[in-house]
Amino acid sequence: MNQVVPLRRPARLAPGARVAVLAPSGPVPEERLQAGLDVLRGWDLDPVAAPHVLDRHGEFGYLAGSDADRAADLQSAWCDPAVDAVICARGGYGVQRMVDLLDWDAMRAAGPKVFVGFSDITALHEAFAVRLGLVTLHGPMAAGLDFLKSARAQEHLRATLLAPETVRTIASDGTALVPGRARGVTLGGCLALLAGDLGTPHARPSARGGLLCLEDVGEETYRLDRWLTQLLRSGWLDGVSGLLLGSWAECGPYEGVRALLADRLGGLGVPVAEQFGFGHCDDALTVPFGVAAELDAGAGTLTLDEPALG
Repeated sequence: MNQVVPLRRPARLAPGARVAVLAPSGPVPEERLQAGLDVLRGWDLDPVAAPHVLDRHGEFGYLAGSDADRAADLQSAWCDPAVDAVICARGGYGVQRMVDLLDWDAMRAAGPKVFVGFSDITALHEAFAVRLGLVTLHGPMAAGLDFLKSARAQEHLRATLLAPETVRTIASDGTALVPGRARGVTLGGCLALLAGDLGTPHARPSARGGLLCLEDVGEETYRLDRWLTQLLRSGWLDGVSGLLLGSWAECGPYEGVRALLADRLGGLGVPVAEQFGFGHCDDALTVPFGVAAELDAGAGTLTLDEPALG
């Protein structure tokens, strides 16, 4: 029986750590990239921009350059012994086009590093869990507007990277859609990407035993319904321990989204926390994936058994 298990924790960052910033998905505005690099420098880190981070695909302008170049940036950074962490610049779309080009044997041999991103980066969170067995951080990205304009989002990511013992309890402003407490191992990300990843070599076969985090952006309710129903019909949600629901920005009035979430997820018989404060939202929290934890849906807290990073 496949069950979500705790993964290997990379080392926390120390002052002076080198951080590669790259774009596995969509193109990055240069001024936002520079602003994000400045934030990281302010944390006494040493950020370096990947060679193709500012590229734009000649035919498909929604991609940050060619699939091969985006994959090469990630693999080169991961296999560089001088690099301690990889932080994605932004999401968009494109990871599913490049993830199969990565040399997972070489990346595994390079050893663990810190990896940060969300949204389209969900496909890499899954791949890093399945192929490398590593804890990753679902958190704001270096050139994201939600990161650049939010001191709270910046501080929570900074603390997770440099002083992870201070954020073992992740406290949100959320409430219980279904009350209760649950224990499990964190996983998840963007709903559309998780549903789209099913059946690929990089996807977990099941969320059994997991505390599943879900969020999405800019999708109509019927599309959210389709993807939730796909996860249910495939059996992927069988045995899940609990759910944390993040932001549903630009997905229509929240009361309609909430009704759908209750309809599709309320029957699982597990605690469900809503509006937990991660994803495409102001002041987004950083949530580690692959860590054993306890969810208290009523209190809106996720308490990690150990710090996200070693």
